[in-house]
Amino acid sequence: MPALPLVDIFSRFQARRVHGISAVLLPYTPQGLIDWEAFERHVLRTRAAGLDVAVNMDTGFVDLLTPREREAVLDATRRALGAGATFYAGAFPSAAGDLASYHAATAAIAARGGVPVIVQSCVMHELPPAEKAALYARICERVEWVLVFELGAMFAPHGEIWDDATFERIMAIPNIAGAKHSSLDRGIEFRRLAARDRIRPDFRIYTGNDLAIDMVAYGSDYLLGLSTFAPEVFARRDRALADGDVSFLTLNDALQHLGNVGFRAPVPPYKHSAAQFLHITGGLDSDTVHPLAPRRPGSDRVLLFDCALRLGMIDDAERTFRERVQPYLQTGK
Repeated sequence: MPALPLVDIFSRFQARRVHGISAVLLPYTPQGLIDWEAFERHVLRTRAAGLDVAVNMDTGFVDLLTPREREAVLDATRRALGAGATFYAGAFPSAAGDLASYHAATAAIAARGGVPVIVQSCVMHELPPAEKAALYARICERVEWVLVFELGAMFAPHGEIWDDATFERIMAIPNIAGAKHSSLDRGIEFRRLAARDRIRPDFRIYTGNDLAIDMVAYGSDYLLGLSTFAPEVFARRDRALADGDVSFLTLNDALQHLGNVGFRAPVPPYKHSAAQFLHITGGLDSDTVHPLAPRRPGSDRVLLFDCALRLGMIDDAERTFRERVQPYLQTGK
């Protein structure tokens, strides 16, 4: 399908109310264990800011967790939010990626009152469009409604960006309410929005493009890892867009600067960037991530510190730099 003309794209820009979902980072202790207290605190912080919560996503190391750990994350999320609060959670299958393991994952989420987000597996990659859509229909047949997750391979090898025919077939499945689209490619996402408008206007496109977070002004909602860095600022930006306030542009620019630092290539260490930023800004007690996750150099803290200053998230700049930036430059950790 050809790219949309610029005149059509710019005509989409509008003040609108956005559904914001934050893919929450799963923090770890310096001993390499999940920091449950910090996790629940961050879940509550995200919800208090006004964003919905998504757990067991790429930002939550879903592909590195054991099935028991994924269920423990679900339990901790429900415990933190209390009864009745909606949350979203990645439904990740076993290594085989078979239907039974998907059903087990969606059932575990639904049992705790969550909305499953179907995470791709490598076995899906070679299926033609009709077979792939049929598999998705079977995966979600036992739950009321789900989201699906279209993940670029630059994030993880199990991800895949569908061709347009596959997307349209998946969008036609009634109990799939929306798709998180993480290609980092505006052109593809605009095609997704155009197909949505043409075929199923109630279908939600949740941008996962951390390098183009202004897609919310063109018709996307969002399910972003970047929002876990600064949920309150994202919520403030969203309110400005809903109000048609020009401050949307200023806040979006500052957040996009943070996204360009955190999500530069290679992309997977963005989770360590999130932990570094949250440590610098006081949201976490350390920047430890999953023991198998890739890391950024300590020198990144200089850039992240500058991002935090631009976002107004540092109260005492001199002290913060001395305590949470400088020591990491000297040790290189």
